[in-house]
Amino acid sequence: MNAIISATELAGDLAGPTPPVVLDIRWQLGGPNLRTAYEEAHIPGAVYVDLDSELAAPAGAGGRHPLPDPQVFGAAVRAAGVSVDRDVVVYDGGLGWAAARAWWLLRWTGHPSVRVLDGGLAAWSGPVESGPAAPAAGTFVPVPGGMPLLDADGAAALARTGLLLDARAAERYRGDVEPIDRVGGHIPGAVSAPTTGNVTESGLLLPAAELAERFTSLGAADASGVGVYCGSGVSGAHEVLALAVAGIPAALYAGSWSEWSLDEKRPVATGPDPQ
Repeated sequence: MNAIISATELAGDLAGPTPPVVLDIRWQLGGPNLRTAYEEAHIPGAVYVDLDSELAAPAGAGGRHPLPDPQVFGAAVRAAGVSVDRDVVVYDGGLGWAAARAWWLLRWTGHPSVRVLDGGLAAWSGPVESGPAAPAAGTFVPVPGGMPLLDADGAAALARTGLLLDARAAERYRGDVEPIDRVGGHIPGAVSAPTTGNVTESGLLLPAAELAERFTSLGAADASGVGVYCGSGVSGAHEVLALAVAGIPAALYAGSWSEWSLDEKRPVATGPDPQ
């Protein structure tokens, strides 16, 4: 199944006999959650899921957005109506990062049919509704292991033996600036591949052939394995999504730079080259 769905396709599916569960994952880094914006206007039937509290564990040694406890995550998505035998569509405001985080978590925990709305709410021209949704409870029980996952040691090894992509902005990769984490730079051996290079100016994912060309130029075709990290495992999930659309399986280092950089014993490379 394609990992993305267009607004036109979603409108058709919502009008069909078995509409998908739709989850609204609007989110902003460092700010309050966007539940109020959701309640003002959202795709009909969509249920709000909070990234910081339901799609991540509390920040700590595992980074700024550690993976959530499967029981906490399971309770949240069941309350949103998610069942294993019903398609799920996730969307955010348009950037795609938060929606991709939900997509990755659902796929990682075993849901067989999850798609991201390409372009998010910004691409939706259909009707909207206000107020909270009240879905029937779902039955989905998370079973982790459905997507490849890296820890810090695995990411370091893959940077040496395969291809580890850094999805953050190039200036953070180089270490020119670091607005959030303890120190700037990148995991030694990682290759800079900003997530912004995977989308058009309007926020839609590039066509699959263009994504495949981009990742091939970065070394994905010849690599023994491909992995991705970012700042805290959110935008990196969007790069894993883009790789999936391109037909390239990739692992996510969920702790990402926010976990890596907390340990002063871990090496840090700076500058434009992987080193």
